[in-house]
Amino acid sequence: MTVNDIPLISFFQRVLDPLIIMGTLYLFSMAYGVPFSGHSLLLMVLAFFVSSAIYQHVDPYRTWRSGRKLAYSRDVLVGWMLTVLVLVFLGVVSGLTRYVDETVVLTWFCATPFILLGCHLAAGKLGLDPTRASEVRSVVIIGANDVGLKFAKTISGHPNLFMHMDGFFDDREPDRWPPDMQQPMLGRMADIAGYVREHGTKMIFISQPISAQPRIRKLLDELQDTTASVYFLPDIYVFDLMQARFDNVGGMPVIAICETPFTGLNSLIKRASDIVIGLMIQIALLPVMLVIALAVKLTSPGPVIFRQRRYGLYGEEIIVYKFRSMTVAEDGAKVVQATKNDQRLTRIGSFLRRSSLDELPQFINVLQGRMSIVGPRPHAVAHNEQYRKLIKGYMLRHKAKPGITGWAQVNGLRGETETLDKMEARIHFDLDYLRNWSLWLDIWIILRTVKVVLKRDNAH
Repeated sequence: MTVNDIPLISFFQRVLDPLIIMGTLYLFSMAYGVPFSGHSLLLMVLAFFVSSAIYQHVDPYRTWRSGRKLAYSRDVLVGWMLTVLVLVFLGVVSGLTRYVDETVVLTWFCATPFILLGCHLAAGKLGLDPTRASEVRSVVIIGANDVGLKFAKTISGHPNLFMHMDGFFDDREPDRWPPDMQQPMLGRMADIAGYVREHGTKMIFISQPISAQPRIRKLLDELQDTTASVYFLPDIYVFDLMQARFDNVGGMPVIAICETPFTGLNSLIKRASDIVIGLMIQIALLPVMLVIALAVKLTSPGPVIFRQRRYGLYGEEIIVYKFRSMTVAEDGAKVVQATKNDQRLTRIGSFLRRSSLDELPQFINVLQGRMSIVGPRPHAVAHNEQYRKLIKGYMLRHKAKPGITGWAQVNGLRGETETLDKMEARIHFDLDYLRNWSLWLDIWIILRTVKVVLKRDNAH
């Protein structure tokens, strides 16, 4: 299923968007009174090919179809920023930057994404009307089961998909139909081909288990006498998936059921943000860290830095750094969590832990690539081995680098987790973070962390 069978979206993606990008460069040249030279034409051609390739991968129309306007705007802006970076690189390498007007190009760089967004939103108001019969595709679903009902609700809740759900086909008796089925039952599986031919149905979605293969084969043979597009809804979607997506291995299609969000471009964005923010914080807090190190050394015997084994990405052991806040350095088969008024705390240990200043050396771990600024908090190896046996999905939190702060910590689960219920709640937030990661979520967590640390709640 692609946008190509929605005429106006296809027109924007293939024709109008490239024309807008090229046309704005020409218009700004005219506005500034700069002659449109052959070098400007070369830049226009480069912009056409580079933007087309990048937007094909970013695919902002994917988020547009799902009705997520904020995500759609983000995709348009990110796609254009990547386009600008590539054009700047090509311009510097080729020497083209010497022959184009800097004011024109800078204005073009800044204004183009907003012009694109404005044109898209205007078209959405004027032409992309989900009520227009010429744009809407009729849909039937074969199989009134959990997956089929979930897909029907998705269609009903997202008019920008330009799909209308006509109803279901199923061989089961009425007493076995789902009670929350909102669309009509149109008939049995044997009636599908005739219905599709009579009503000109555009799209058919098969929601049947793999065990029904003989019936599906027979059904597909019958549907070859129609012009409907046929899709298969895998029954894996009844499970709790994490970053599910389609992929291929050596040309063979596979479905990712449980995957890390940090692959491809996401991995690059995550690492770049860790390095930039980590360096900024390290430089700004270096005097504070030196004072803390001196205080730790003068107030209790032992090393300044406490090193402890933790599980990192994919469950591999890493060494995590902290300012020592206790008189013990537990790292064995049994590690006792710090509690309120813990007698093992040093003279300044309680203050360091309440203020989270003991965590500052972990920015070194971030720059080393062992940790991230935002991610599931690393637990001692002993605690991992304990809780992985008690909490379902516990080890999935290790599909990301551990973080200095995390989604669980800014939702009230900072510090000691003295009960199993609290640890289960923490894992719930960790996995929720992995399912819904974005750079904006990371930034939001960092901002909320500052507020949480200043309040000094639940840390000891």
